[in-house]
Order: sequence, then C-alpha cells, then structure tokens
Amino acid sequence: MSKTTELLKPPPRKGRWKFFAIFLVLVYLYYVAFTMTDLTFRGSSLSPGAIFKRLFWDPFFMEEIRVKIPEYAYYMLESVLIAYAGTLIAAVLAIPFGFLAASNMSKLSTAGKWILNGIRAFPEIVLAIIFVAAVGIGPYAGVLAVGIHSIGMLGKLYAEVIESIDMKVLEALKANGANRLQVIWYGVIPQIIPQFSNYAMYRFEVDVRASTILGVVGAGGIGVPLIIASMQRNWEQVGMMLMIIIVVVTIIDFVSGKIRSKIV
Repeated sequence: MSKTTELLKPPPRKGRWKFFAIFLVLVYLYYVAFTMTDLTFRGSSLSPGAIFKRLFWDPFFMEEIRVKIPEYAYYMLESVLIAYAGTLIAAVLAIPFGFLAASNMSKLSTAGKWILNGIRAFPEIVLAIIFVAAVGIGPYAGVLAVGIHSIGMLGKLYAEVIESIDMKVLEALKANGANRLQVIWYGVIPQIIPQFSNYAMYRFEVDVRASTILGVVGAGGIGVPLIIASMQRNWEQVGMMLMIIIVVVTIIDFVSGKIRSKIV
C-alpha cells in the first residue's frame, strides 16, 4: 500500500467513537454549568451610560476634581518611578541569569531555566503582598515586587538572545587565542546589547502598567487613591485618575517605541 493511500485512509471507527463520547461529556458539563449556576447579580443602580459620563465627562466640569490633578499626577509619577527602579534592577540582575540559562554558554542551562520559571511563577501582585508584609507599606515594596518578577521575564528573554548569537564569531576569537572573558566581552556583548536594551525598554512599558495596580495592596503609586475612590463609588475621581494613567502610558509607549526603533 502506498503512502498516498495510507494518508487518504479514513480514521478508524474507534477513534470516531472516542471523539463522539468526549463531545457528549463536554455538552453535558456545559449544560450542568449553565442550568445549575445562579447568574443573577446585584449591580449598581446607575446605567452604564451614566457611569461612563461620570468617569470621562463630569470630571472636567467639577472644580473639586480638577484641583486634585497635581496630586494624582504625583501619584502617577510615583508609579512610573517604581516601574523604572524595578526595571533597572531587573535589567542588571537578569544578565547573569540569562547566561546561566543559555544552553550555548552554560552547562547548567536546565537549572537556570527552572530558576527563571520559578521566579516568573509569582505575579507582581502576589510578590507585592509578600514584600508589604516584609518591609512595610510604601513604594519600596512595589520596587521589589516589580524588580523580582521582571528578573524572571528578562532572564528568559536574555537567554533566548544569547542562544541565537553567531557562534562563528566566538570560534574565530578562540582560534586567535582569546580567553573566555575576552570571548564574552568582544564576541558576545556586542551581539546582545541591542536586543537586551530593546527588551529592557519593552519591559519598562509593561512594568508601568503593573505598578499602577500594586497600590491596591499598599505598594505605593496611584493604585492606593484609585482603589479608595472606587470603593467609595466616587466615579469622578476614578475617571480623572484613569485618564491620567491612559495619557502617561500612551506617552511612554510612544517614546519607548521611537527609541526601540532606533536601537534595533
């Protein structure tokens, strides 16, 4: 029997029955989920349109909200600085982890990848809760949470960059008598610096977004007044803070994108 005939042969009847049985089980589970789950909820008495109006229209016409813009801008600046400090720490400390996890540089690359996976397994918000309990409420806990989590992400990206370098350059340096340190300095570093910088800046953009919510657990930044205002249903204050976050994040994304396009 030719290979073409084998490819055109219909799937065995046993496989079709198995697929049909799995399909019936899934249909039954969805039926039970939707018929036995109470989907009713008690929402706000305000309509979505009214909430949207209070969030993004009314704040511009309320003097008591406009006077708070400098205060909210200060909190947003604190969030940006938390993200900057955390990213800076991670961008430096992730380098040795990247080399450890790179299979073409380390014999312990599997262990390095497991370490980075373990660091990455904890979200920033969980790390922030831990560090708030350890060092107290404030931006310091936010910096540690952002920095530790970013080490896991940047370390993985750094390792992939190192594994994709041109090994012929390294072999040529070794053939000319260069030692291991010289091979890394003249052969590896020039190839990885542009990508490392690109990933670090991209990670800063992500960390700015993450740092805005760390204040929910007391890790500083604009998250603290944001969660308080939302719990008090003060939608005008929430809307003004959201607009400040949107503007700042958009500016950072635009500037970072321009810089990254010049680097790469």
